[in-house]
Amino acid sequence: MMKSLSLVGLMLFVSAAPLAQRDWNAPFPAHRVIDNIYFVGTEALGTFLVTTSAGHILINSDFEATVPLIRQGVEELGFAFDDIRIVLGSHAHGDHMQADALVKELTGAQVMVMREDVEQLRAMQPDGKEHPIDRILEDGDRVTLGDTALVAHHTPGHTKGCTSWGLEVAENGVAYDALIVCSFGVNANYILVDNPDYPQIADDYRATFAKARALPVDVFLGAHGSWYDLETKYERLQTRDPEEPNPFVDRAGYLAHIDMQEQRFEAMLERQQAAKRE
Repeated sequence: MMKSLSLVGLMLFVSAAPLAQRDWNAPFPAHRVIDNIYFVGTEALGTFLVTTSAGHILINSDFEATVPLIRQGVEELGFAFDDIRIVLGSHAHGDHMQADALVKELTGAQVMVMREDVEQLRAMQPDGKEHPIDRILEDGDRVTLGDTALVAHHTPGHTKGCTSWGLEVAENGVAYDALIVCSFGVNANYILVDNPDYPQIADDYRATFAKARALPVDVFLGAHGSWYDLETKYERLQTRDPEEPNPFVDRAGYLAHIDMQEQRFEAMLERQQAAKRE
């Protein structure tokens, strides 16, 4: 019989377990992705700066130890870190939202989170810092700053409040729909059958796969660069001719990523269901 983990215990396990296996803070060049979306993360962590006419929006604060690298990337691109007005996150795991309090302390930015992740975020208190929450979001809410609006798409499963961020962008006179994917993945220690802390987890995953396929996504980004082939696309971005398509415009890659994660989910669910029957 599988042992259950508390919600907080699950969060800490998921966030901390990979640390011994990966250098989360290995640097990666900050760069403009498309229009007003800029990458300011690391090799492993997808962090994005969305610039607007009234200041900027940071998506994913990552670990507190990552913040100096994020700040360096923002400033290398010619922007002021202090001009960050809003902090958004993909989901309530430490590798994506641990540093919300630190970024707010440094910039005064408002922190906005999906309602279903509030409980898990409240328990995330690095060095005893209370996790700031200035606005609680619902599915479909718009976050507007200056001339830019982002849409919060609730895509639960990976966490209860997993949030994928959509916005409209343009390049060379062509309009595109961009999506910064929260996560469609299932971590190895997730309990998909009879999970007392998250009884509807399997149903949420299946609803998210269906919803994700229906979203109008052209530009595919995410909370981890490996999902959308960051390194290869970045290299192509540096060498492409101006008239060539932006490599981050990749709906086919987006749909293939959903298919892969759904197959992994179904296989893991089947294994756990079989174990329960034994």
